[in-house]
Amino acid sequence: MRNVLMAGFLLVFIVGCKDKPGENEQVVSGKPQDHLPEMKESISRGANIYNNFCASCHLMGGDGITGVFPTLKGSDWLAEKQKASIHAIKYGLKGPIEVNGLEYDNLMPALGLNDQEVADVMNYINNSWGNNFRNFVTEEEVSAIAK
Repeated sequence: MRNVLMAGFLLVFIVGCKDKPGENEQVVSGKPQDHLPEMKESISRGANIYNNFCASCHLMGGDGITGVFPTLKGSDWLAEKQKASIHAIKYGLKGPIEVNGLEYDNLMPALGLNDQEVADVMNYINNSWGNNFRNFVTEEEVSAIAK
């Protein structure tokens, strides 16, 4: 019974977001080599944030749970919708989304992260598990994402 309740809670805990106009453009503030020391530090901080806030649903390897929590590893949604991804981490998301051909329609609550923490976790996710979305997300870019 407890496992069923936990699974139900987790189902309600993640995913789904309808794009708002203009949210599917890439966020690119520079090439990673332009920000190499900052990028390494940001990815390191982002790993800690991911492990504390995201891994319980998206798992340590970014695989997610098929049909429940979308994969972040090799995610077409993440690759194509960087601003929407930032918005989801910053404000949470609800409603249907499609990731790698699978529909997800759950709720991801806002995690209460500040703009720097959102940028750090985005930089970690963008550069982990074979992801090679080498744009450098900055605190300023995150703060520009409106609710």
